[in-house]
Amino acid sequence: VQLQASGGGLVQAGGSLRLSCVASGRALGGFALGWFRQAPGKEREFVAARSWSVDSIYYADSVKGRFTISRDYAKSTVFLQMNDLKPEDTAVYYCAATTYGYSDPERYGYWGQGTQVTVSS
Repeated sequence: VQLQASGGGLVQAGGSLRLSCVASGRALGGFALGWFRQAPGKEREFVAARSWSVDSIYYADSVKGRFTISRDYAKSTVFLQMNDLKPEDTAVYYCAATTYGYSDPERYGYWGQGTQVTVSS
């Protein structure tokens, strides 16, 4: 699976961004697609994930109620809608795919390149 993330940028606190991740190379049935982020000097952390085929969706506590993960079957794309952004959301965001697990980055075997999200205060 090849993953191509996009949609990052600079936004003021309280603003919104939508990240996209286009998957290619194979069918996504049986996969989960996830978003992770990594801020400078910090470990990569789980943000959100969902099963491609069923409505199993998971969020980190820090983003619940603000971020929404969704998918478009026809476009083989997973989205991360980020609302009410905070400066602490600043990080490089990565999309990833796995055939098992949701929040553990070690279980993800496929990664896209990162997209930078910067939230100014």
